[in-house]
Amino acid sequence: MEPMLRQDRDLVTIQVPETRLKKYDVALYKRGKDYVLHRVLGVKEGYYLIRGDNTFSMEHVPEAAVIGVLTSFQRKSMVYSVTDRSYLCYVRIWCAIYPLRFLCNRCRRLAARLARKMGIHPLLKKLLGRDRGR
Repeated sequence: MEPMLRQDRDLVTIQVPETRLKKYDVALYKRGKDYVLHRVLGVKEGYYLIRGDNTFSMEHVPEAAVIGVLTSFQRKSMVYSVTDRSYLCYVRIWCAIYPLRFLCNRCRRLAARLARKMGIHPLLKKLLGRDRGR
């Protein structure tokens, strides 16, 4: 759930859902052996359309796979409820700019592919400071 939540930094509170989840809820569900925390972007009959805040692919998650729903999170000494106005504003803006984030990601990937074909990818990585000494 980056950039909103970061592993080993934030503490989350999860509750068993009392009703069906709704759009923008953050669901905890099991995918294979892993537990995943992603945002609900669509509610359908028997399943949810779910995507992480920093991913670009949508998942179809059966209702039965959902274990819990995020109710609050703590960062440093501050506790943020999912009903806070600031949180709700963040969620709406983050979801609204998804098409722009998706487009920027595609352009970045296309530019990297073209740079590799032209043989200038190592040079670009060095100029952009992305060469981590590999």
